[in-house]
This record gives sequence, C-alpha cells and structure tokens, in this order.
Amino acid sequence: MRLASALLCVLLAACGFQLRGTADVPFETIFVPAVAGGIGLELKRNIQAGTRAKVVETAKQAEAVLDILEETREKEILSLTGTGRVREFQLRYRVGFRVHDGKGREFVPANRVTLVRDISFNDTDVLAKETEEQLLYRDMQSDMVQQILRRLAAAKPAAQAP
Repeated sequence: MRLASALLCVLLAACGFQLRGTADVPFETIFVPAVAGGIGLELKRNIQAGTRAKVVETAKQAEAVLDILEETREKEILSLTGTGRVREFQLRYRVGFRVHDGKGREFVPANRVTLVRDISFNDTDVLAKETEEQLLYRDMQSDMVQQILRRLAAAKPAAQAP
C-alpha cells in the first residue's frame, strides 16, 4: 500500500500537476460593480478567493476598476428535423469587460469573451431541456469568470496616459 501511494505521488509530480493557488494581479484593490446578470457577484467571490487583491465597495477606494461592458445570452436554432421541428440549439454567452485605474490608464483593454455550447432539444422533454439550458448557462458563467481571472493575472501594470 505504501509503495502504491509513493508511486502515485511520483507520477503526479512527474505529470506537472499543481494546485491552482492564487493569481498575481498588478493591483492591490479592485472595484467590481454590481451586475444584474449575476456575473459580478461570482467575479467578486473568485477575485477574493483566487487573487491577492481585495474587492472594495467604491471605485474611489480602488486601484483598479473592472467594468462589465456587456453581458448577453443568446439562443439560436442549430438544426431542424425533417418535419421542421427544432433538433438542436446553440447557446452563446458573451461578456465584454475592461479593467482600468479610473484615471485613463488601462490594465486590460476592452475585451469580449464568447462561450458557445450546443444542446439537443426534444418536444416531449421541454421542462427537462429548460433546466438543462439553465445549468449550461450557469456552467458557462463559471467558465467565463475563470477566463476573466486568467486575463487579470496576465494584465500588465497600467501604462501612463499621454
């Protein structure tokens, strides 16, 4: 049993597995405005837990301000059956954002991230498919927060405005 545990540890170390840890961001404090779509709250929680930055209550207290420029959810028909009924939908979740210091300098210029998921549809399972759609959007929102956090970690210190 000990040999198996030791072997497992060696294999995990050899594959490059490493816990995520905290991300280094080029600011100490950040303001994240409340967003009706819900991504704002999840962003605040993940910034607090996954970075060394503190989320503050007002933009005046913050070294950086994260502006959500757009947050849209779209649903488009992807394919139809031979009788003209919907067979698949494509779900899109798009968020535009930027991070600045409030004085004209940018940490992250205006960005737009789009996530896409396909979902099958069946007329007989309408309620189950609606629930699945909501779960997919929630999963996409979590993925979006992680992508924004990675972009924050890759941000450069704000350049001087001319």
